[in-house]
Amino acid sequence: MTGMKKESAIKLDRPIVMVGLMGAGKTSVGRALAHHLGVPFVDSDKEIERAAGCSVVDIFSLYGEREFRRVEQQVVARLLDTPPAPKVISTGEGAFITPAVRDKVLAQAVSIWLKADLDLLVKRTRFRDTRPQLLHTDSKKILAQLIAERYNTYALADITVETFDENLRKTLAKVVDALEQHLKQKEQKNGNK
Repeated sequence: MTGMKKESAIKLDRPIVMVGLMGAGKTSVGRALAHHLGVPFVDSDKEIERAAGCSVVDIFSLYGEREFRRVEQQVVARLLDTPPAPKVISTGEGAFITPAVRDKVLAQAVSIWLKADLDLLVKRTRFRDTRPQLLHTDSKKILAQLIAERYNTYALADITVETFDENLRKTLAKVVDALEQHLKQKEQKNGNK
């Protein structure tokens, strides 16, 4: 987990979980959001690598996606259940697609989907060799397929923020505004009960 810095007007009693496809900005925006809120940040893929003692790419090639998803489910559950509760967790693109992970996230956290279009995802992932599904393949075709398969599931997240090819500060401002609105609506709803 990395740094707590600034104090925010937003008061959290649960984790925030960033979801979306690879290249959407979950890690960079999640880290900036954690800094803004003054809470720890943790990247679930890094925690999986730490637990496995090898990279995500190696886990996929040595053990397959099914084993990776099994470990990912355990790691995300541990991150959600381990104090401190207020923190920002960036998840891998497939985590929220797994029903058990999604159910736990929806029950215990505030989920934020960073929604990006195909061209932006291709641009951001083009020169990275840390994405197992995009290695040695037509990344645009794979990303288009993942969009078709997964965007309806990501839409189940508590908050959706569209991201564009813009600076991090602008995307962070949109995420903070959406989070403030979500928490305010939830507070009003709970106050009316």
